Amino acid sequence: MPPLDDAALDQLFRKGRTYNGFTDEPVSEAELHAIWDLMKMGPTSANQLPARLVWCVSDAAKEKLAACASANNADKIRKAPVSVVIGMDTNFHEYLPELFPHTDAKSWFDGNAELREASAFRNSSLQGGYFILAARALGLDTGPMSGFDAGAVDKAFFADQQSVRTNFISTLGHGDPTTIFDRSPRPAFEKFNRIA
Repeated sequence: MPPLDDAALDQLFRKGRTYNGFTDEPVSEAELHAIWDLMKMGPTSANQLPARLVWCVSDAAKEKLAACASANNADKIRKAPVSVVIGMDTNFHEYLPELFPHTDAKSWFDGNAELREASAFRNSSLQGGYFILAARALGLDTGPMSGFDAGAVDKAFFADQQSVRTNFISTLGHGDPTTIFDRSPRPAFEKFNRIA
């Protein structure tokens, strides 16, 4: 494949930002499906796909999520067109016969809760990154955040799915450029990299 052009690289990385607020422009359900249809294509170990997303579109759902967040984040959640819970299913291995059918990958994880936990966290974090890039690729912006009570979010949104726990949350919409700060420093290669 040829490299992406500078405009695409700008949109995905160089000019893509974390937004603290959004315009009033709505986000359609079709756009949520389009984000999923892109992000599900990103690689995960043995095609685990452990991320479980809850798209909070209604005021009631956003209020329920806001009640689990810090005061500053709660306001962002309420005002965003969509807020998203990115959860992780520690029983992802139950789906591996369907998702990774060419070998018995389920047996790798049977009876090993510690391995499933580590793998679910790692791979749902990857999927969270794909969520951000998919949104940007489709002309949307995100505000991924910590600053919430994960146990409270689990009770509010995953009470009926005991194997699913919250990884992180994000707002989603068309970013308001007045709500971002100057970009924080990004170091040169030499600072945090070495070639062995």
